[in-house]
Amino acid sequence: MTSITNRHPGMPGQPGREFSGIASRVRSVFAILAAVLSMAAASPALAQAPQSKFAEVNGVRLHYLVAGSGDPIILMHGYAETSHMWLPLIKALQKNHLVIAPDLRGFGESSMPETDYTKAQMARDIHGLAETLKLGRVRIVGHDIGLMVAYAYAAQYPNEVDRIALMDAFLPGVGDWQSVWLLRDLWHFHFYGKTPLALVEGRERIYFEHFWNDFAADPAHSIPEADRVFYAKAYGKPGRMRAGFEVFHAFAQDAVDFAQFAKTPLTMPMLVLTGEKASGQTLITQARLVNTNVEGVIVPNSGHWLMEEATDQVVPKLVAFLNK
Repeated sequence: MTSITNRHPGMPGQPGREFSGIASRVRSVFAILAAVLSMAAASPALAQAPQSKFAEVNGVRLHYLVAGSGDPIILMHGYAETSHMWLPLIKALQKNHLVIAPDLRGFGESSMPETDYTKAQMARDIHGLAETLKLGRVRIVGHDIGLMVAYAYAAQYPNEVDRIALMDAFLPGVGDWQSVWLLRDLWHFHFYGKTPLALVEGRERIYFEHFWNDFAADPAHSIPEADRVFYAKAYGKPGRMRAGFEVFHAFAQDAVDFAQFAKTPLTMPMLVLTGEKASGQTLITQARLVNTNVEGVIVPNSGHWLMEEATDQVVPKLVAFLNK
């Protein structure tokens, strides 16, 4: 009987050739795996997904996403969204920065106090988080409600903010704020209390479709479907809609607070990004009433949802500004 090892390795169908082929494929797999791991080690954006963490601040349990290392940047989300909205920007910034994206009080996975939804108080929450994390001097970005919180942060702690970016909405109490574009639907700024909550319970997605569609330049290129499902589920949890409504309920006090803040103009670099089909020039004009160092950019063919409608324009602009 001839042993397997003596069979000709070149003959088709012979085990010698089969074993050689298997060994070759195994070596190829390991080579590919080693290359992928090497790339991951060399690229922080590829290697590190944001971590989900919590901190107790001002009696509020704040949830936040964190990634990267370096000079710290805080990203503040708007209404109808959560910290989830910042994932594309986190990926771009974490190569050179420590990026923190909190859920504001009442939103996402943060706790839901009964009161204190003024933007000044919400900014104090975020400042408390920055102190807890020992961030020191920070760079901040805010969209929608988040831009109001970002401005309140900079106004209350100007020496601790290196630069600030505001993205499409308005500043209550500043200039001709009651005629801004977003106030065309004034009803929803007064939509809080027992009856509104009963009307939207179980219909959160229907309610948010109005914002996601009507505030976009093109509803078909606004918030992606997967994100709509994510946000509707997040806001559908008990107490979330009530907390969300409270940010509008607080606008009257915000207007008083911001009018007072505006008496002392800010001087740090401020980038203002607005959608051509949304805030347009209005927010830029307001920003120049509260800051002496403003760069205003109107993003063409975009509505309110800048991160989703104009990702390829907005992310590079923010990265360039924040990297300075």
